[in-house]
Amino acid sequence: MSDAPERLPARDRLSAAAGRVSTYASRRRPLPTAALVIYAVSIALLLGLWSAYLAVSGDYPFGRVRAGAWQAAPRVGSRDADPYARAVVARNAEIPLAIGEGLTLTATGDSLGQPLDPRCAYRVGPTTPQARAWTLTLYDGDGRPVSSELQRSGFTSAEVLRDAEGRFFVAISREPMPGNWLRMPETGRPGLALRLYDTPVAAGTAALDARTLPAIERLDCAS
Repeated sequence: MSDAPERLPARDRLSAAAGRVSTYASRRRPLPTAALVIYAVSIALLLGLWSAYLAVSGDYPFGRVRAGAWQAAPRVGSRDADPYARAVVARNAEIPLAIGEGLTLTATGDSLGQPLDPRCAYRVGPTTPQARAWTLTLYDGDGRPVSSELQRSGFTSAEVLRDAEGRFFVAISREPMPGNWLRMPETGRPGLALRLYDTPVAAGTAALDARTLPAIERLDCAS
């Protein structure tokens, strides 16, 4: 009699192999519940931090009012400011105007809705809403006031030159221009800030009319 082990039929060998695989799979321990909880909390935390960063890294996400090329967030300086607005103020180290003090309007595009281009020249004017005083400031792409040979980054209502009818025009370009002139930054996306002090516009956004705000007109662009 031969001592060689008896070979099983092919069907029996497959059944035995399947049984071993089933036994191995049943012996594997499932992922603990605590690990699943930690994984889910980590994903939620990362998504929350990412969404919060996007909300506070740009402009005010809520409560903005647009009129023509200008926009404002009237409640930023009030007690009713939302947490995101407070976070943007803290991140930018700003001191917003309170409702009783005035209103700040910003613009990053012209009156036709095109973004301000440092290669182009612009004319801003000729009127502003009723206010005791106002300032117009030009900023570079990093949010810093633009400086020039004249050490000027803006104009005030007390010093801006006006025509016989009381209108004003501020030119913004790389090359000097006669009258009220601000130098356009070389690169980046510039922006404008119009601050109105002691104005009835700050009391309610219904008084904010694009027809009373300065128009931002593109003149020409360098090739």
